Amino acid sequence: MNPMHSSKPGTKVAGLFHPQPPIQGAEKILLIKLRAIGDVVMSTVVLDNLRAHFPHAQIDFLTEAFCRDLLIDHPVVRRVFVLPKKDRSVWLRLHRWKESLHLLMDIRREKYDLVFDFFGNPRSAWLTLFSGASHRIGYDFRLRSLAYNVVVPSRADQLHEVEWHLDALSAIGVPIVARNPRLVVSSDCKIADHFWTQNRLAGKRIIGFNFSGGWPAKRWPLEKFAELAMLLQRDFAPHFVLIWGPGEKTAADQLQKMIGSSAIALPPTDLKELGCFLPRLDLLVSTDSGPMHIAAALGTPCVGLFGPTRPQQQGPYGEPHEVVCQNELSCLGCNRTDCPDIRCMLQLAPSRVLEAVHRCVKKNRLWAS
Repeated sequence: MNPMHSSKPGTKVAGLFHPQPPIQGAEKILLIKLRAIGDVVMSTVVLDNLRAHFPHAQIDFLTEAFCRDLLIDHPVVRRVFVLPKKDRSVWLRLHRWKESLHLLMDIRREKYDLVFDFFGNPRSAWLTLFSGASHRIGYDFRLRSLAYNVVVPSRADQLHEVEWHLDALSAIGVPIVARNPRLVVSSDCKIADHFWTQNRLAGKRIIGFNFSGGWPAKRWPLEKFAELAMLLQRDFAPHFVLIWGPGEKTAADQLQKMIGSSAIALPPTDLKELGCFLPRLDLLVSTDSGPMHIAAALGTPCVGLFGPTRPQQQGPYGEPHEVVCQNELSCLGCNRTDCPDIRCMLQLAPSRVLEAVHRCVKKNRLWAS
């Protein structure tokens, strides 16, 4: 193993401008980000930076099963570990513990030099501690910070989540040479090729609509999407591709009927297949959700609709994108997963979203704008 600077247990980085001595010569690195889809996507910003600083290191990733497909084709990631999900059944719970023990032993056998805990819950902190890594980097989240020997002050309420991930790299002296999350699409995109050919979409203006949202409070009514489609038809005459996930097919069919013949719903897709469709869109209008962050990381301009979450922390990251929210509401950004009075989304006017689409079209020079 190459020599590395050591850090005392519990070392807390005083600030981003006074990091500990740079860590050199890491041969094996593990990143932990368990969920959710958008959060895992945003964490990929660290990969190219780590590869640039540690060009020969083995870089692995630990996540949950439903996020695995986002990472298995990434050229920087050698192996994706999958954390077994929890289960309420006593017998299945015992089985999961056995799987978790095997996972921990697999991780310990790797003898990682660096482990980054980008999730910061008790389970991920425990995995970080027992990984046996020389350097365990995480944020100052209560007792969980005892699992790390490099503790990074969290600025989660002060800056975008992408930049929050980069703080951990800066804390150990890794130069930031890439500032955008990046995903890599599988080369096998026959399902998207067939869809585009079957629906004669080549050469046409295509706007994606993603109406889903992990929380009920983040969703924008289908009627609003339909009204927006009418306004966009008037201004740009596009075709609309409707994105939907598990349990949302009925809603996709309903929205398709509301918009009419210019709207087409995607076929059922997994995350890898979705990654083949999103780069083909000219623009995506989306609630705050995993598909929005996947599209942004693949380079598709996005217009993000925000209410209970904060675009300053969770918006689509980068210059090509726009966000829309009702800034005049005092309750904006409350982070409530459910709400009896979702004014932030229910009263978000399609005309306001239309203005954001115009800005996005102009800044990205779409359609000879």
